[in-house]
Amino acid sequence: MPSGCYGEAAAFVLPPLPPMPHPPADITQVLLPFGGLVGREVDLDAFLQTLMDRIATTMQADRGTLWLLDPARRELFSRAAHLPEVSQIRVKLGQGVAGTVAEMGQAINVPDPRGERRFFADIDRMTGYRTTSLLAVPLRDADGALYGVLQVLNRRGGDTFTADDTERLTAIASQVSTALQSTSLYQELQRAKDQPQAPVGYFFNRIIGESPQLQTIYRLVRKAAPTDATVLLRGESGSGKELFARAVHVNGPRRDQPFIKVDCAALPATLIENELFGHERGAYTGADHRMPGKFEAATGGTVFIDEIGELPLPVQGKLLRVLQDREFERVGGTQAVKVDVRIVAATHRDLARMVAEGRFREDLYYRIKVVEVVLPPLRERGAEDIERLARHFVAAVAKRHRLQPPRLSPAALERLKRYRWPGNVRELENCIESAVVLCEGEILEEHLPLPNLDRAAPASVSAAPASGEDRVASEAAAGGSAEAGLLPLAEVERRHILRVLDAVKGNRTAAARVLEIGRNTLSRKLKEYGLGDEA
Repeated sequence: MPSGCYGEAAAFVLPPLPPMPHPPADITQVLLPFGGLVGREVDLDAFLQTLMDRIATTMQADRGTLWLLDPARRELFSRAAHLPEVSQIRVKLGQGVAGTVAEMGQAINVPDPRGERRFFADIDRMTGYRTTSLLAVPLRDADGALYGVLQVLNRRGGDTFTADDTERLTAIASQVSTALQSTSLYQELQRAKDQPQAPVGYFFNRIIGESPQLQTIYRLVRKAAPTDATVLLRGESGSGKELFARAVHVNGPRRDQPFIKVDCAALPATLIENELFGHERGAYTGADHRMPGKFEAATGGTVFIDEIGELPLPVQGKLLRVLQDREFERVGGTQAVKVDVRIVAATHRDLARMVAEGRFREDLYYRIKVVEVVLPPLRERGAEDIERLARHFVAAVAKRHRLQPPRLSPAALERLKRYRWPGNVRELENCIESAVVLCEGEILEEHLPLPNLDRAAPASVSAAPASGEDRVASEAAAGGSAEAGLLPLAEVERRHILRVLDAVKGNRTAAARVLEIGRNTLSRKLKEYGLGDEA
């Protein structure tokens, strides 16, 4: 299991903690600043490292280490630690103090490691660090199962750790465990225990994947998040744009302020302006009072404009003014309203092409793509990411429906890897949910609601991400037509919609969700294709 790749710059994600010269009387204060973050898309490396900083300070220790259990190797590995000398340390169960705590399940206090048989001196020789005192306690989950060890080294002032310190660190470990069980990190550890052969990966909480494309995106998000730079997320429907938009928000300085989403594809063009900017009393019939819009509601926070390519041209001009001057006028108003917001936008469309066709303002296009992040479709992320996500959804769906997590058969897993996923991660999640609900203890190939297409197509990795329309065109081409890539855009769209509809067995609500369009929009397009209301 990886130790994570962001330790070298972890401190920027969370604000620095104030010095704590003396342990707080109430140990619950140790985790208070983190309670609101554990269920969100935070950078886990930064979260854990800052947590260890606070624990070490609270315990008056020089260093601290969070060890987690690798069940496949029967080893502990350092997941967050004050280890400037090395990136990660592993010890066998029963090896050293931490390994002994993991094997025996009891706290160990070593006031002087000299002559202590349980002390693993090789780590000091490896790091050049001299341990003079050590305290380690087990980490247990809600069922009492041990899955890690919390350890502190060298009590400051030359003192040794006392029985009170043992009690204090045990109480902190209980809180740390409660916090960790709300993150995807703990879910990954549980899946690794149940499926030792399965790949494991975690970088941002709730975002699963380790493909080279995602690692590039993680680095971009980590650089962009602490700024107020406008971010444009491009990618096919269902590729995770909203999840990464939230990651930008919660890893930045506005994390404690509102995150407001506006879905331009789900709103009639006549209502989008009112939704974004609000209206004055009397602006139109029925407007009997002033109504603030999303920008005012998000003051101090982030506005996420989903499917910005659907924004009508007149509204694009008002949005440009917000980006340039941070002000706008409500519908029916004449007074400028100042606003302090960050803007993150997303689209599956090729905005550069829309600019060339006169359907999107060129000046707005360059204003919103200060930082551009292109999300790869699931089929380009490789078989291992598909497996990670599939196992993640099996566990998550089983928990949501209060079911025992079923086993994922090798044949079903291979089928998932071969399928090309036109609806991306969202389609995979819906597929797994159906299989979990309908299977009996094991997900077989026949439980997967997938069409008999692309059975021979392997999951691949592409070096250069294409635009949304280009990816849709390639998807249509893979459906069986050698010249599909040369078809008009409308025909490519038609084929893609029909393939998604087939994949969800004609369920229009599910198809609209996969395509990230409104159900009424889907119905209108199907009528245009001559399929009628019952298609």
